[in-house]
Amino acid sequence: MTVEPVVALPGELRYIQYQHALEDQYLPAIRALISKDLSEPYSIYVYRYFLYQWAHLWAKDANSNSRWQALNPQDNSLVGVVICKLEHHASHSPPTYRGYIAMLAVASAHRGHGIATALVKKAIDTMAERNADEIVLETEESNKPAMRLYERLGFLRSKKLHRYYLNGNSAYRLVLLLKSQIPPLPSVDANPDGQRQSD
Repeated sequence: MTVEPVVALPGELRYIQYQHALEDQYLPAIRALISKDLSEPYSIYVYRYFLYQWAHLWAKDANSNSRWQALNPQDNSLVGVVICKLEHHASHSPPTYRGYIAMLAVASAHRGHGIATALVKKAIDTMAERNADEIVLETEESNKPAMRLYERLGFLRSKKLHRYYLNGNSAYRLVLLLKSQIPPLPSVDANPDGQRQSD
């Protein structure tokens, strides 16, 4: 008789901040977890770009539950990870502060329990607190579970990218608007006689 492994649920996991001191312990596991699922082979330099330059996004403070690296509390093994950045995006007029979700992965034994959703929500919450206007990402059009996850969280398809990945697969660019992109209307005052006038 086969015994099924006990799978920790999102609330039972530990969400920790990635710090440079954790590289030896966790970076190999992060790379192994992501390389199993993503379409692009990333070099060590890509990981270090996101993890070093944007490490401040991993957690807001030591008391916050806004952590983006999910660990199994039984053995501290890596269960899931989301890697993001946040920067000014000058191609919009006016310029926006754009979050970007670069990588999301959950170990196959732990899928279907809401861990990916919990990680993405933590990413969204932290970037919103840091005044992001929008969050974008790309995902393969054939990756139906990822599309459902992001669209359930409010992301919209903004563009189809044909043959976007090295494997020839197409992708959708998805965007989550955190603030209105519509410029405000001029203010309007009311006259004492009830008529409205513009400034």
